[in-house]
Amino acid sequence: MTDAQNYVIVEDALPAVIVTMNRPQQRNALSTGLMRAMTETLERERARPECRVIVIRGAGPVFSAGHDLREMLGRTIEEEREIFQTCTRLMQTIQRIPQPVIASVHGVATAAGCQLVATCDLAVASEKAQFATPGVRIGLFCSTPMVAVSRNIGRKRAMEMLLTGKPIDARTAAEWGLVNRVVPAEKLDEEVLELARQIASSSPLILQIGKQAFYRQAGVDQDAAYDLMGETMSQNAMTCDAQEGMTAFLEKRAPVWQGK
Repeated sequence: MTDAQNYVIVEDALPAVIVTMNRPQQRNALSTGLMRAMTETLERERARPECRVIVIRGAGPVFSAGHDLREMLGRTIEEEREIFQTCTRLMQTIQRIPQPVIASVHGVATAAGCQLVATCDLAVASEKAQFATPGVRIGLFCSTPMVAVSRNIGRKRAMEMLLTGKPIDARTAAEWGLVNRVVPAEKLDEEVLELARQIASSSPLILQIGKQAFYRQAGVDQDAAYDLMGETMSQNAMTCDAQEGMTAFLEKRAPVWQGK
């Protein structure tokens, strides 16, 4: 276990790596220091071949309360822009690294904390988790969280969260598509790591191809998506692991992955 500038704790649970936001006294508020430390950690872990899946969670009772509002008082416009550019870099890094990233949400996730959950490739929530975009109540509309949240749930539901600031419970979040599943609090870590192991049983090369392809096609219209994904699957089929996987299926044996 290593401590990255006291902002994050990184722990191997191979094939998963657990990245814990470590500001429990501040409800894991996403300060620029924490966001930079998380981005640096993700970039470092992406280069480790033994790291097949990354889990993000929070220390203490809260997953993340969003941006650190103390950083946003009395600042210049350039300083405000830097805060949100730092946040954008973190969110983009989560989706650009080759490893699937799972949010393990044990408690409240609000504003940019909710954005973080929505940005992760997958999310598993405790029954005790809650989600909200409450910025409207303090005069700071959750515009950047809206980007990720509105890409997870329907427009009307996203607007309800954004316009009212009212929290939703974990079951509602699962029904709306913000999280994949809800589990008992005492089983959250077990369920997350089991999901990580299931994912890691596939070829890391093919997981990387698939994750990159998902976000590429999600940003274009259907005709362009089919063009892009047809070429992607053609190239995918030529990889050593695709050839091995198809051969192993036909021969009724387990595949032996070679790709990195």
